[in-house]
Amino acid sequence: MRIMPTDIEIVRAARPRPIVEVAEDLGLRAPGLRLYGEEVAKLDPTVLGEPRRRPGAGRLILVSAITPTPAGEGKTTTSIGLAQGLARLGESTCLALREPSLGPSLGMKGGATGGGHSQLLPMDRINLHFTGDFHAITTAHNLLAALLDNHLYFGNALHIDPRRILWRRVMDMNDRALRGTIVGLGGSKQGVPRETGFDITAASEVMAILCLAEDEADLRARLDRILIGFTYDGEPVTAESLSGSNAMLALLRDALWPNLVQTLEGTPALIHGGPFANIAHGCSSVVATRMALHLADWAITEAGFGFDLGAEKFFDIKSRVAGLETAAVVLVATLRALKMHGGVARGALSATDADAVRRGLPNLEKHLENIRHFGVVPVVALNRFASDSEVEISVVRERCEALGVPFALSDHHGRGGAGALDLARAVLAHADPERRFSPLYETGAPIPEKILAVAQKMYGATGVELTRRARREIQDLERLGYADLPVCIAKTPGSLSDDPKLRGRPDGFDVTVRSVQVNAGAGFLVVLTGDILRMPGLPRHPLAERIDLVDGEIVGLE
Repeated sequence: MRIMPTDIEIVRAARPRPIVEVAEDLGLRAPGLRLYGEEVAKLDPTVLGEPRRRPGAGRLILVSAITPTPAGEGKTTTSIGLAQGLARLGESTCLALREPSLGPSLGMKGGATGGGHSQLLPMDRINLHFTGDFHAITTAHNLLAALLDNHLYFGNALHIDPRRILWRRVMDMNDRALRGTIVGLGGSKQGVPRETGFDITAASEVMAILCLAEDEADLRARLDRILIGFTYDGEPVTAESLSGSNAMLALLRDALWPNLVQTLEGTPALIHGGPFANIAHGCSSVVATRMALHLADWAITEAGFGFDLGAEKFFDIKSRVAGLETAAVVLVATLRALKMHGGVARGALSATDADAVRRGLPNLEKHLENIRHFGVVPVVALNRFASDSEVEISVVRERCEALGVPFALSDHHGRGGAGALDLARAVLAHADPERRFSPLYETGAPIPEKILAVAQKMYGATGVELTRRARREIQDLERLGYADLPVCIAKTPGSLSDDPKLRGRPDGFDVTVRSVQVNAGAGFLVVLTGDILRMPGLPRHPLAERIDLVDGEIVGLE
């Protein structure tokens, strides 16, 4: 039996092209490039103001997935493999993907640069620190928190009510001990005591603002609009009131520029923006997506976790704001996920069980229905694993044929772009750039109706239960003029429902909304359901225990 080399071994054997050559493939040269060594560059967003160098318009492909196992189903790996497959067919292609968070890179899930022979280079740098975008976002966010506490300390001229401060702090690390904290302890010289806490940086509103901003001017305006709390009279207080947004903008100057890297096969990739569509909107930046469309004929992007989470937000928030149209959605499925939804225990997912695959198909079918809710063409990509059997594969292929859905078996992990040629051909054959997506709801609808629309159409819920707190918060949001914003629902990624234990295609359930908050600068409402938290915790044995620096090389990354 052939032993597959590890991801890091494959990367070590790679011979990346100089990044200036990769940029030249997109028609880019200095001064629009800011080099970070020989393998990474930042791209000046003003490139979007230059004439498109290629005839026609770029076409956008979104990669999403069925409800995943805890390890994920390989959306990033599939996105990279598809891009490499298209490039092998002679198509001009550019990826637009999200940056990894240190939380999962050092925690349980590992990095976010793909796997096998469909990876991004330089894998270790991208997964650890990269060009510092996450640190800039963390610092800008925490600057506003520091200015707020400093304002309280020096007399509180704005009459901010410390009990109604909304702005927490963030860090790019899984640290459950910081979910709830008290600041200002230690006496009168240490500030004003109050309760607060930390979220992970990917859930920061500053991250969402950076990802949705059109340009520097829009970024400034969105930072100004951040709602940080209320006065004793119940009036809103914004970042502009603290004169904090100008310095925040300065800190984010370089972070606004998308990062250019390459795949193992030299295909250009723009990496920009944050993950975690279960607790944020979880999409790569508007600037990077538009840049990929501007510089290549095919732009490949992804949306986190299952289609019900990331892709719904991609359409109802990102595409609505940016005016993006999607030619097709590649829905990634794996036999192990289908078997999980068919009732197989996590430790037995590698064993052949065609009946379990068949029992798990309703989850796939629900996600296909969800794609059609938006009026977009679906293509199913079965991400092949070494343990997959032909009889199990045929179960999925035959069901897709019966549904009239294009199907491709893809071995991009094991063979790179060569293993994704069937998927690339299916995308070329079925993508429809003339389609216009339809959002699930109108933003002017009442807030409860927007939440209900997503819960019923995407999750298959019967209804929505609002807690007393959520009802009160909705009334406040309506009073303050925030009712017309789209909703960003934070929900478990492990189920179509808000209960992670409900596998397959659950029905007859209600979604419980415990809180509704506003990200005024980002321009959406955050709806917290179930037990979802915006600061994850580390597992019993985090990946950080295996990461090391040996002879100048980072080892242990996954």
